[in-house]
Amino acid sequence: LLAARQQVGQCQRCGHLSAETLCNICLNQDRNIGLICVVADSRDLLALERTREYKGSYHVLGGLISPMDGIGPEALMIQALLKRLDPEKVKEVILALTPSVEGDTTSLYLGRLLKPFCQVTRIAYGLPMGSELEYADEVTLARALEGRRAME
Repeated sequence: LLAARQQVGQCQRCGHLSAETLCNICLNQDRNIGLICVVADSRDLLALERTREYKGSYHVLGGLISPMDGIGPEALMIQALLKRLDPEKVKEVILALTPSVEGDTTSLYLGRLLKPFCQVTRIAYGLPMGSELEYADEVTLARALEGRRAME
């Protein structure tokens, strides 16, 4: 465990956990570097990777804006994200942040900051598979309605 702690650091490009300068995702030439999915931490990145649906790159913020906890934008890896936009010809940034007060605050801040440079989208939130509508709270139902899409 001590060796792992000493060897594992952060990817210099995306901030994900890595024993090397760049993580395996950033080294993968098949990834679309023009698409960046922003997550709060590496656990969120791994959850998205488990879906095997996303083929773009990532950016790990290292947390969420939380004024109550003394965490402002300057404490997160936001400047590193901004530096990636032009050199990598980023066309879209997907915000995949937790649907909480902190996640919404961070998404709103990033959305306003990034909008002049590229398209900014946010993942849809809604009902988990197998749940009952009658037990869902109003916010979850409202977001499920907002995130609706056409039947294919």
